[in-house]
Amino acid sequence: MPAPYLLFLGDCEIEEAAKTAFGLAQWRRDQCLGQLRFETCKIDTGLPDLSIQEASARGAKSLVIGVVNAGGFIPDEWITYFVDALDAGLDLVSGMHQSLASIPQLKEAADRNNRQLFDVRSNTRDFETGTGRKRSGKRVLTVGTDCAIGKKYSALSIEQALRKRGVKADFRATGQTGVMIAGRGIAIDAIISDFLAGAAEWLSPDNDPDHWDVIEGQGSLFHPAYAGVSVGLIHGSQPDALVLCHQPGRKEIISVDGFPLPSLPACIDLNERIAKLTNPNVKTVGVCANTSKLSAQEAQDAIRRIEDEVKLPCCDPVREGADKIADYMLAHCS
Repeated sequence: MPAPYLLFLGDCEIEEAAKTAFGLAQWRRDQCLGQLRFETCKIDTGLPDLSIQEASARGAKSLVIGVVNAGGFIPDEWITYFVDALDAGLDLVSGMHQSLASIPQLKEAADRNNRQLFDVRSNTRDFETGTGRKRSGKRVLTVGTDCAIGKKYSALSIEQALRKRGVKADFRATGQTGVMIAGRGIAIDAIISDFLAGAAEWLSPDNDPDHWDVIEGQGSLFHPAYAGVSVGLIHGSQPDALVLCHQPGRKEIISVDGFPLPSLPACIDLNERIAKLTNPNVKTVGVCANTSKLSAQEAQDAIRRIEDEVKLPCCDPVREGADKIADYMLAHCS
């Protein structure tokens, strides 16, 4: 992924669909030149609005598709913009399920301009099935009451807090945005289901006894579409610690109708029971609250309510960092 990037937002209307753009703008802002939005786009990362030509003139090297849709396909109305980017000398980066090279116009434009098509979800190796074998080192996994709720940001913040304390720690990316941020990892939802746990084991191998792998969670055990990927990732990650991610005020599971969010105690209980298959000593060490839609005072009130409810430390990792959770985890998972 040659930097700097122009982030493509297209006609995106909801923030949850622009996780890739927001993730890169938050954690790799120095590598992001601007954003490309249609007139109907309702999302703003705070980066300058640039056309492809303007971005190219400022030195952009890659156009990164910063949004997703149900099914992970590339709409026809996007293709003209992508061809223009390739013609302007930019590489094209995608985390969508649909392969860029499978679209004839893009393959032809890339070949014509000697540009690269990066499909982040295309894994380049095969994985074995999970073994459940106990591995050395420590692992913490972020899990959620729902999807698109802050598991990646929480994991990155926990890694940051651990390193600040002199603890050996590595962020282990399991989604396309995490891979783009870290420069390594696996798009776990692109793995054949039988090999999910094995891929997670490969991602977090044996390590020093005092080393922490901070593993980015995916999906939610309570989401009817994506619970499967959560189960495989939990079993393969073999976590010593779980951090629950939650958005105060969200009432229903996103992208499906009729599924209310679970209570926090119910979510903690189910995740721990499933995780005990490969690590009987697993424990939940905190809650990361996504309070982006709340005022500062509302956020603090929500955090206090969560701490009272679950008797664990709670924080918003973006607003205040994950120090409370890191300290509790180190004290209780030695």
